Amino acid sequence: MSKEKHVPKVFIDGETAARITALTLRDYRAYLKKELKQWKANPKTDDNPDGYWLHPEDVAGNIRTISALDLIISHYSEVPEMT
Repeated sequence: MSKEKHVPKVFIDGETAARITALTLRDYRAYLKKELKQWKANPKTDDNPDGYWLHPEDVAGNIRTISALDLIISHYSEVPEMT
């Protein structure tokens, strides 16, 4: 039995791959920022049961992740944002 090599079905150039990566990272960062903004504006507490719930570990994790994404995204500064 012969071992077949994996052959990708789709080929994209490096510029397109970089653009997809940068846009995905920017979208994820925007989502995390939106989630934190909602929580900060109206956190769910015993006194405010209708507020926005975000687990305390997620608050800290989102803040750290946003910082890390900022650093990574800065490496894609030459990739323009799509509007």
